[in-house]
Amino acid sequence: MFETITNSEDRGQVGIGTLIVFIAMVLVAAIAAGVLINTAGFLQSQAEATGQESTDLVSERIDVSTEVGIVGNASSGELESIRLGVTGAAGSDQIDLSETTIQAVGPNGQANLVFTDVDANGTDLTTDDSINASQLNASQFAVKNSEGEWVASDSAVLDDDNDYTIVVNPGAEPFGNLTADGADGTTEVHDGSSFTYAHLSEHEAFGQSQTSSLELVSPSSATTSIELNSPDLYSEDGEAVRL
Repeated sequence: MFETITNSEDRGQVGIGTLIVFIAMVLVAAIAAGVLINTAGFLQSQAEATGQESTDLVSERIDVSTEVGIVGNASSGELESIRLGVTGAAGSDQIDLSETTIQAVGPNGQANLVFTDVDANGTDLTTDDSINASQLNASQFAVKNSEGEWVASDSAVLDDDNDYTIVVNPGAEPFGNLTADGADGTTEVHDGSSFTYAHLSEHEAFGQSQTSSLELVSPSSATTSIELNSPDLYSEDGEAVRL
């Protein structure tokens, strides 16, 4: 019934072939397992990174608690400064305001405002608290602490212990329009780089009945949108009005 193999050489050849096939199968399985493990690890890392980014977009956000304008000239209806009280959103880590951008759309165009701790003439704000918002360059904002002192870039960090006020020049673009007399008697538009207020000939600042849209973009790209709506009438110089 059964055929008996009497040739020992034939039996050895069959065994070697089977072993080669078995080893090949093991190698293929090992390679496939390695690919699957690497792919799973990559997908896990990508999912963790995506999850962290999504969390940061929600939690690493700047909350605006107050929107106030300080009246500079009630008769002409102009503001002297725009002040935004800011805090970190619930559950946020430290937020560096010096790395924050404000995307602003106002009566005089659009601009991206970045942090500064010097005024238009290059004076360090932290050395002179008498410097006001009207001395800030266009497309820039500065920061004050709870004591009303200007803050340097390495200190402008929102956390559980520190809240700050973002200060913006309402006379600079895109909120207002600054022009200055040139040396030859002509009028040149202020470009935000080197402006001397002694030559100010026209100052049309953000003021009565005007509106502006702001988006505060934190370093993690979390965005907070606000609308500034100035009242229709100012009562007196120096008063604070809600925007």
